Amino acid sequence: MSVGDEYRGQMWREVLALCELRRDEGVIVLTGESSHLQNVDAAMRAAVSLGARPFRVELPPVPPWQHGADDRTAAVGTTPLSGNPWALGALKQAGLIIDLLGLLHSPEQVELLAGGTRMLMVVEPPEVLARMVPTRDDKRRVMAANAALAAARSMHVRSGAGTDLRLGIGQFPTLPEYGYADVAGHWDHWPSGFLSTWPNEGSAEGQVVIDVGDMLFPFKRYVESAPIRLRIEAGFIVDIAGGFEADYLKRHLASYRDPGAYAVSHVGWGLQPRARWTGLGMRDKAQSLGMDARAYYGNFLFSTGPNAEAGGGNRSACHVDIPMARCSLWLDGQPMLIDGDVVAPDQAVEGAGSQ
Repeated sequence: MSVGDEYRGQMWREVLALCELRRDEGVIVLTGESSHLQNVDAAMRAAVSLGARPFRVELPPVPPWQHGADDRTAAVGTTPLSGNPWALGALKQAGLIIDLLGLLHSPEQVELLAGGTRMLMVVEPPEVLARMVPTRDDKRRVMAANAALAAARSMHVRSGAGTDLRLGIGQFPTLPEYGYADVAGHWDHWPSGFLSTWPNEGSAEGQVVIDVGDMLFPFKRYVESAPIRLRIEAGFIVDIAGGFEADYLKRHLASYRDPGAYAVSHVGWGLQPRARWTGLGMRDKAQSLGMDARAYYGNFLFSTGPNAEAGGGNRSACHVDIPMARCSLWLDGQPMLIDGDVVAPDQAVEGAGSQ
């Protein structure tokens, strides 16, 4: 269902107000060939209506990558900003960057944030944004979880399907996402509502079973044929077994010809009750990045590939996100999720259950 101009403007003004947009700061709307035109227009108009004087930086696309995928997360690290010091210099002058292009997992994004610029990425279509307009309570819930994650030194994840994964944590920072960028140097993503961190180098051990109904990105598909079993040793996937989707995943990782593609990357859990497990099946794949799947309340989000944005040495271009249902997760022995239900009281939403 489309979103009318009036409501689209209203929700953008609401989000930019949450971003603490000031009249006296530079605001850049970063766009590219794939940016949603309604978002471009709404971002500019909303910033002006709040008294700011934004301007737009448009970057041309990079040459197509060898995989030919149209999903922006299929190959990470290189963006239209790569190798463009003039555009990067302009972006460094902004207090707030509204990223409608997608700089995620790039060294340029890390550099911009280190300079104190705050950044809000928005790449979903307006109808998805409208359902998940962030609130201050989203931030409260995510930051409560973030405090527990930042203090912990171990994570243990299990599921009835057979997952039994242990990870050391604390070597790398946490990444809370609550939907707006209100603090200097903070990156966020609208829509979102989850948090993650990266495991200590070489610490991930055990088995991950991606069950039927769990999701694979960037393929944007539910697992349907049979569970996928990943054996993990010293932080890397060493064996992949299962049905068709397991073979597809195996071939995809191998196509990068990079051992770093098999590393365990960020891990965390979803806390957004307005996101839907069913969302992936309701849209054309090209229309959405799939934030419903990544953020839905009670999921365990497991991923593979790089950790360079957190300060690690893995710069693999291959990144796979895998939202999983009905998992249990403990931090230092304290439960956060049990069978996909959020059980930590300060993270819970009344009436919200596992999806």
